[in-house]
Amino acid sequence: MGRINFLKFMNSKEKKEKLACIKSFAESLGFDGFGVARPELGPAGERFGKWLSDDYDGEMSYLRRGEEKRKNPNLVLEGVESILCFSTNYFAMAKDMSYLDHREIGDVSIYALNKDYHDVITPRLKRVEAKIQEKFEGCRTRVYVDTGPLLEKPLAQQAGLGWIGKHTNLLTAGKGSWYFLSEILTDLSFPPSAPAEDHCGTCRSCIDICPTKAIIAPYVLDSRRCISYLNIELKGVIPVEYRKAIGNRIYGCDDCQIVCPWNSYAVKTDDPDFEKKQDTLKLIDLIQIDGETFRQRFKGSPINRIKRRGLLRNVAIALGNSGNPQAIPPLIKVLDDEEPLIRAHAVWALGELSGPNIVSIIQEKLGNEQDDNVLEELERVVARFA
Repeated sequence: MGRINFLKFMNSKEKKEKLACIKSFAESLGFDGFGVARPELGPAGERFGKWLSDDYDGEMSYLRRGEEKRKNPNLVLEGVESILCFSTNYFAMAKDMSYLDHREIGDVSIYALNKDYHDVITPRLKRVEAKIQEKFEGCRTRVYVDTGPLLEKPLAQQAGLGWIGKHTNLLTAGKGSWYFLSEILTDLSFPPSAPAEDHCGTCRSCIDICPTKAIIAPYVLDSRRCISYLNIELKGVIPVEYRKAIGNRIYGCDDCQIVCPWNSYAVKTDDPDFEKKQDTLKLIDLIQIDGETFRQRFKGSPINRIKRRGLLRNVAIALGNSGNPQAIPPLIKVLDDEEPLIRAHAVWALGELSGPNIVSIIQEKLGNEQDDNVLEELERVVARFA
């Protein structure tokens, strides 16, 4: 015998009171957006399938593995009736495009300036989940903070939290896009919210600003070109054709959000977990950190996700773009690093910062090199100065 749906015995007033209570509790925990979506994706699921068939996911194989679940939330939680959607403001500091002028400083996306948002939001969301289970004994729920097989942005648009902008981020009138999304799936049938309407109009600021032209059409992102994909999701060698465009960005890229007119309405968060830490991001200092220093400094940070090898790969590219000759000695030292991914990108950076004399120095340091990627980078530098 199936479980009784408590809500179908409630009148409209009671349902609204229950939802208002859940919303109020969520707000007390720091969630500043709340809405209810039905568990149907419709055209959004079809667009996602087309996006995958065009290979715009790059090496993010987890998206393809969870395709059917993302299209059908009932495969995530059998009997799901409602998806409660939440947003959390992470806008910790004002930012404009002038960060590109400080080429000796590594740029990190605003969301990653402090604690890993999964560690911050998940406990809060579980408290909301517990409140729901307290009020509706026996109900089934499941929580996700950007980790589960859900198309969270189309669901959030259904829930009225905002619309999907041309840059494919969610946008909210009067708030902008500097926020995290999270969800609670439940087999309780709550009344759905009114969906948000698109207010991008004719604006194409995000499309025009993208350094790698990753927004190939309004509302279509080729992840393989996106800097946030290249310096976070991509685990291996960053394609040569995108390295100059990466500039000094060492974790993520905020450009499409910085220039979005709706973000002029963004209000800074007062949540200390998202405030900027005062650690130095000087590239010359970062390229010299060892494994233990990395673990200590980035423990609990989103940057820990890409490990030391990923961070120093990114830092090496940024140093190659810095035009700073003082970076040459530490980059030469990095040629002794045990990680071939780091050595490979250091070779490229030295080629960018030095003249023909660097070839013999690199060749001497890498006399016994066996890694194909490192050797390929060395060949490019040799050919460049031949």
